[in-house]
Amino acid sequence: MSDTCTSCGMPMRTVDDHAGKDPSKPYCHHCARPDATLKSFDEVLAGTIGFLKRTQGLDDEVARNTAHSMLIDKPAWRDRS
Repeated sequence: MSDTCTSCGMPMRTVDDHAGKDPSKPYCHHCARPDATLKSFDEVLAGTIGFLKRTQGLDDEVARNTAHSMLIDKPAWRDRS
C-alpha cells in the first residue's frame, strides 16, 4: 500500500495512515476529523502551518504562504471556490 493524501500530499504507507484506518479514504488521519470525515481547508491549512513552524522553523507569514502553496493544488482542494 502506498497512497498519497489527496488533501496534504502525505504518503500513506499503512492502514493507520488513512483517515479512520480505512484505506478507501483518500486522505490521511491528519486531515480527518475523529469521525474520519475530511476537515475543512482552513483546518488543514492551520495544521500544516503549525507543522511547518514546528519542523522547519518558519515564521508565521512564510509558513502560511508555504502551506497554502502546498495545499491549493491537491485534488481535495482544486475545485475550492
